[in-house]
Amino acid sequence: MCRLFGFRSVIPSQVHQSLISAENALMVQSKQHPDGWGVAYYVANTPHVIKSANGAVDDLLFKHVSGVVASETVVAHVRKATQGQTSIVNSHPFQFGSWVFAHNGNVPEFEQIREAMMALVAPAKRRYILGATDSEVIFHLLLTHLEASGDIHRREFPIPAIVEAARKTVADVHALTGRDCYQPNPDMHLSFILTNGESLVAHQGGKELRYSTYKTRCPERDSCSSFAPCCEAPTASGFVNHLIVSSEQLQGDNIWIELDAGQMVSVDHRMRIAVH
Repeated sequence: MCRLFGFRSVIPSQVHQSLISAENALMVQSKQHPDGWGVAYYVANTPHVIKSANGAVDDLLFKHVSGVVASETVVAHVRKATQGQTSIVNSHPFQFGSWVFAHNGNVPEFEQIREAMMALVAPAKRRYILGATDSEVIFHLLLTHLEASGDIHRREFPIPAIVEAARKTVADVHALTGRDCYQPNPDMHLSFILTNGESLVAHQGGKELRYSTYKTRCPERDSCSSFAPCCEAPTASGFVNHLIVSSEQLQGDNIWIELDAGQMVSVDHRMRIAVH
């Protein structure tokens, strides 16, 4: 299976440690997930997506990108292929407009239901499905449900609408496969991260996912202009300064909370956090 990383912050921050330096950073995890990688980051509300079919651990581009990226929103992914060959077009994250999506999971017997799943995708979206993965079809199905709530290109997209679209997407996959990703099942998983650069939602669909919003002690507490009590303790206001989502508990001072199967964690454009 693949590994996921998502980051949302009130200030542009580097994620070099999480992707490269930590003992179990994403690059280290790519030794067991060698079938491609991708990093999406936002500049001036616009996503920049860099992907490769190479394993991240041996790819100098991954090290270079991870070392220079400083953004308020980052999504990264290392792939272990389950559906679709190893290629750039099948690497995550996937992008449509401002939306970026990365998936850790598998839809069993996907080729047998691909046509039925594609039929649920809005016709205007189908033409943008370029690869052979279940993940890319799931992304465009999710976008189809989002579109039912209005203009998907508006910046301040409401979190309840994103959560509802995600629930409907998962329900569609359940109905087509006759399986439930929330039940113990080794071949059915639908964990993913979705963001438009301002709102971010992560869904635990049977593969482990955890999040962190604060540290035991922030090393930049004396120099960061945005330092607040929520950087070193659970939020009392409902708002946070950063959210990290990861398949693995990353090394460092962050306090991690595991999501249960079926749970989602989100932050909106104001960095208000919620677990659904």
